[in-house]
Amino acid sequence: MNISRVGITVLISGNVGNFGTNLQAIMDAIKDGEIQDAEIVRVISNRLKAFGLQRARDAGIPTVYHNLKTFGKQHPEFTNDDQIRKGYDKALADLILEHRPKRSLVVCAGWMHVLSPNFLDPLERSNVPIINLHPALPNAFNGVDAIKRAYQAFQQGLITKTGVMVHYVISEVDAGKPLVIRELDLAKDETCAQLEDRMHNLEWLAIVEGVQLAITNM
Repeated sequence: MNISRVGITVLISGNVGNFGTNLQAIMDAIKDGEIQDAEIVRVISNRLKAFGLQRARDAGIPTVYHNLKTFGKQHPEFTNDDQIRKGYDKALADLILEHRPKRSLVVCAGWMHVLSPNFLDPLERSNVPIINLHPALPNAFNGVDAIKRAYQAFQQGLITKTGVMVHYVISEVDAGKPLVIRELDLAKDETCAQLEDRMHNLEWLAIVEGVQLAITNM
C-alpha cells in the first residue's frame, strides 16, 4: 500500500440483518473519495459465515477468521474461559500490529465481542486508535439489542428519538468519546423491522463520517 495512507483493519461479526453492508459503505467511500488517504488492509471476522468476508475477498482485501471457541481449542494451555478470552484478545492485537502500516486505524463495524485491555492496551501503546459503530445515542442503550430496546422504550412512551454513534473504544462497552452522533425521530405505527431498516441507512452515513474524522484526528 501507499505508505502515506492510513491502513484500516475492519472487525466484523456478520450479525443477523447486516450482510457486511457497513464494511461495504467504507469500501465504497474509499473508492469514491469520501474517505481520503486510506485503504482497508485486512478484514477480520469472528464468524466464519460473515458475508463481509466474501465482500472483502471479492475486492482483493486480505481476510482473517479469528474465532474465540476455535482459539480455545487450539490453545490447551489456557485452562479457563478468562484465560482463553485474554489470550484471544492478545492474539487479535498481535494480528493487527504485525506488519501494520505506520499510520493505522481499527474500525469495529458490527463486531460482537467485548474487547479487553489485553487488546486495547497494546494498540494504545502503538498509537492505533479504535472506533466502533453503535446503533444508539450516547449513554442510551449500551450493549446488545440497542435498536430493539429503543423501539420498546418508544412503545412505552419513554423516548421520542434514537440514533447511531461512532465512538472511540475504551474498556467500558459503548462508552467511549463520540466522534459522530446522528439522531433519528421515532415514528408511530412503525414496526421494529422498519426501524432497523432506517437505522441501517443512518449507520452507513455515520460510519463513513466517523472513519474520516478518526483519520483527520490522527
